[in-house]
Amino acid sequence: MNQYLSIITELVAGLVFLFIIIQILGKTQFSQLTPFDFISALILGELVGNAAYDDEIKLYHIAIATVTWGILIYLLEMITQKFKGMRKFLEGEPHIVIHKGKIKFKVLKKIKLDLNQLKSLIRQQGYFSIQEVEYAIMETNGVISVLPKSEYDLPKRNDLNLPSNPVILPVTLMIDGEVVYDNLKEAGVDEKWLNNQLASQGITNYKDVLYAEWSSDNNLFVNKY
Repeated sequence: MNQYLSIITELVAGLVFLFIIIQILGKTQFSQLTPFDFISALILGELVGNAAYDDEIKLYHIAIATVTWGILIYLLEMITQKFKGMRKFLEGEPHIVIHKGKIKFKVLKKIKLDLNQLKSLIRQQGYFSIQEVEYAIMETNGVISVLPKSEYDLPKRNDLNLPSNPVILPVTLMIDGEVVYDNLKEAGVDEKWLNNQLASQGITNYKDVLYAEWSSDNNLFVNKY
């Protein structure tokens, strides 16, 4: 029983340590995963995972190893920010894989990307033919950025000489049957207004609402369970 309790304690503590380290390092560890970030994430996980099942490793060992690794990654992040020459070495660099509508085969070969993978990545950007693409760039996090040919690009308001409209971010007012009170204030409405809006849609219980969003036209979009 003590062995199981020790494993649970070490896993919980490891989770807390990892969470703190990730918060310090920033969300780019996952949202913009470079090869170096991927290695650091694996090692952080291995430090906790292996330590939890090794009886000779105590809780303070996990803390020391995790914090030390976190400090090393933090220092490397600082180095890449201050010394531009190190960014290419540690984070890689973008590669143009399609240039003026032509596939750069040598670049594909260099970054170990085959044509099927290239087509798949382009389709994920909404373009189902390479003929539609003028430029494509493989970013350091593995995502491809596409600049389509002019005949396949979407028209913008300026292209159609239409007047611009203010852009207002929709505000989430309810999630999983609960009111987000801070967002009510941000939207400039109160709970009475919310209740009236819900009642107009036949909803009298918050628990019936999966998601509710306020938009600039003062209307409430509601998605029920």
